[in-house]
Amino acid sequence: MDRIEAEKRVEELNHLLHQYAHAYYTLDQPLVSDGVYDQYFQELLAIETEHPDLKYPDSPTVRVGGEIIEAFGKVTHENPMLSLANAFNEQDLRDFDRRVQEATHTKVAYICELKIDGLAISLRYEDGRFVQGATRGDGTVGEDITENLKTIRTVPLRLQEPVSLEVRGEAYMPKQSFVKLNEARDLAGEDPFANPRNAAAGSLRQLDPKIAASRNLAIFVYSIGGDATEYGKDSHSDALDYVDELGFQTNHARKRCTSIEEVIAYIEEWTEKRSALDYEIDGIVVKVDAFEDQEQLGYTARSPRWAIAYKFPAEEVTTTLTDVELSVGRTGVVTPTAILEPVLVDGTTVGRASLHNEDLIKEKDIRIGDTVVIRKAGDIIPEVVAPLIEMRTGDEVPFTMPENCPECDSELIRLEEEVALRCVNPQCPAQMKEAIIHFVSRNAMNIEGIGERVVEQLYRAELVHDVADLYTLTYEALIELERMGEKSVSNLLTAIEQSKENSLEKLLFGLGIRHVGVKAASILAEEFGSLDELMKADVEKLITIHEIGDKVAESVTTYFANEDVLAVLEKLRKAGLNLQYKGLTQADVPNEGVFVGKTIVLTGKLYEMTRGEAKKQIEALGGKVTGSVSKNTDLVVAGEAAGSKLTRAEELEILVWNEAQLIEALGESQ
Repeated sequence: MDRIEAEKRVEELNHLLHQYAHAYYTLDQPLVSDGVYDQYFQELLAIETEHPDLKYPDSPTVRVGGEIIEAFGKVTHENPMLSLANAFNEQDLRDFDRRVQEATHTKVAYICELKIDGLAISLRYEDGRFVQGATRGDGTVGEDITENLKTIRTVPLRLQEPVSLEVRGEAYMPKQSFVKLNEARDLAGEDPFANPRNAAAGSLRQLDPKIAASRNLAIFVYSIGGDATEYGKDSHSDALDYVDELGFQTNHARKRCTSIEEVIAYIEEWTEKRSALDYEIDGIVVKVDAFEDQEQLGYTARSPRWAIAYKFPAEEVTTTLTDVELSVGRTGVVTPTAILEPVLVDGTTVGRASLHNEDLIKEKDIRIGDTVVIRKAGDIIPEVVAPLIEMRTGDEVPFTMPENCPECDSELIRLEEEVALRCVNPQCPAQMKEAIIHFVSRNAMNIEGIGERVVEQLYRAELVHDVADLYTLTYEALIELERMGEKSVSNLLTAIEQSKENSLEKLLFGLGIRHVGVKAASILAEEFGSLDELMKADVEKLITIHEIGDKVAESVTTYFANEDVLAVLEKLRKAGLNLQYKGLTQADVPNEGVFVGKTIVLTGKLYEMTRGEAKKQIEALGGKVTGSVSKNTDLVVAGEAAGSKLTRAEELEILVWNEAQLIEALGESQ
C-alpha cells in the first residue's frame, strides 16, 4: 500500500486494537477472538516495520518491548508517594477509628481494599495518552520505568477520555506467571525468585523492556495522584469508579463500610479467602472515603492520618538458633541478633532474626542451641517469638550480654528508663560508621554511591573518621580502593559535591540528633531558617514550637553543647555546605496583604500559570491552598471547567475569582 493508505490504516488499527484491549483486559468482555486480535496486531506491526515514522508513541506494538535502556532516569513526584501506618490487630483498627472520629467529630465511612503485594508505581497521562511511569522510590523521587510499564497489558496506553492526570497503582505478578517463570529459570540453571513481589520488582527494573514484556505482569490502580476533586469527585470510592471508566483496572473486591465493625468483618472475610486469589495480598488498606474528611485529618511526615494498612498475622515456623551476634548502632545501642539455621518464612529465606534486647532474652529464656519459633513482624522484620522448651536436650547454652562494647571494649551502660545497653564512647568505630551510613542515606544528604561496603572501606583506609571527612575525599585516595573504578569515583565525588547544596533539613536529619526524625528536622529548619539560629535556641524557645516536645528540645540543646559536635559542624561549614533552609521560612511570610491568613482553593484549568505555580505564589504571600471547598474556605479561584468545586463554592456563598483577578491580586501583592 502507498503511504497515504498506510497512514489511514495505522490510524484504524490503533483505534481498533486499543478498543479490543480495553474490552478484554479491563471490562473482561472480549469483542473479538484472540485470532482476530493477533491478525490485526501483526498487520500493524508489519506496516510500522515498513514505515517506522508512522508508529504512534502509544501503539499497541510497544507491548512487546523496545530498545534497551541505558539507565533509568529520575522522576520527582509532584505529590509525594507516602507509605501507610500499620495495624496488626483489631485493637489497632479500633484505635485508628477512634482517632478519626475524634478529629472529624462525625461518623465517617471507610473504603476497604485488598493490599496487593507488589511494587508501587505512578502512571502519568497527558490528553489521555500514557507519557511516563515511575517507581515509588523514596516517596519523593522514583525511577523512570516508562518503557517497561508499556509492556503491561493492563496499563492503558490511551484512555477512554482525553484527560490529563496521574494515577497510582501496584504492579504485581500473578501466581501462575510466577510459577511458570521459576520453572523456566530452573530449566535454565538460574536461581528462582523468592516470591512474586521480588519477581515483579526485578522484572520492572530490567534495562531490556523485552524481558519485562515476557514476564506477564499486571497492575491494579488504587488512587488518583494529587487532588481528585479536580475531576469532580468527592470521595475515594467515586474516584475509583471514575478511573474504571477511563480504562484502568482497579480491584473490585473493595467495599465501602459505614462502621469499624464492617471493616473488621471485611478483614476477617479476606483473611480466610486470600489463598484462593490468583495474586498475593499481604493485608487490607482502610481509608477514610470522603476527601473533605481526609483533608481535615491531614498527614504526618511519612503517612496520611486518614488511612491505615492492616497486615495479616505473620506465618510462624521453627528452626535452630545457632548463635547470637552483637551489633552497635549509630546511637551506641548494642543489639543482639539471632543467627539461625536458614528457614523459609513467607516465601523468603531467613538466617537472622531480632532478639531486641537483653531483658527480652531473659524473659523468654532464649538459649543458644534452642529450637525457636520465628515470624516476620509486620511481614517484614524476622523476630524470635519463643523457644520450644520441650525440645531441649540439655546442651543449650544461656546467653549473657557482655559488660563491654564488642567494637571498642568501652564499658556498656544502661541509661535511666531504657532497656537497651549502650556504648557511650563517641569514638566507637561502629557508631562512627553507622553515623556516616545514616548521613549519606536518601532522607538525609542523599549521597549516591556510598553504602555500607564503601563506608567500611573508607574507614579501614582511615580516609574518614566522621561525616565531615567525606568532603575531604580526593580522586587519588578513592581510586586506590578495591572495586572503585574511574567512573565510580567520578560519580561519587560529584554526588558529594552536589550534596553541599541540600537544604538545612536534610543536614539536620543526617546529623543523627537523637529524637530528631525527618519531620522534626523540617519543622526546625523552617522555624529557624539557618543552623546558626537553631544553635542559639534554648529548651524554652524550642518547646514553644508546635510538634516539638520536651525530648526533642532537650536532645537538640544537648547535641549542640557538645564540643566534638561543634568541631564537626565547623569542618562542614569550612567544606562549603549550605547551612540555610531553602524553603519558605516564617520570616518570609508577610504579616498583611490580601492573601494573609486566607484559605484558598484552586480549581479548573489555568492558562497563565500552572496551579502549582499559583499555589507557591499564594503561600509566599501568606495564604494557605487546600484541595476541597468547605465552610472554612475564604476564596475559590475558578479556571476553565471548574466543576463541582465551583458549584460547592456558590452553594456556600464563598467569594469566587477568575484567573485574571488572581493574577491582578498577585501582581499588587508582590
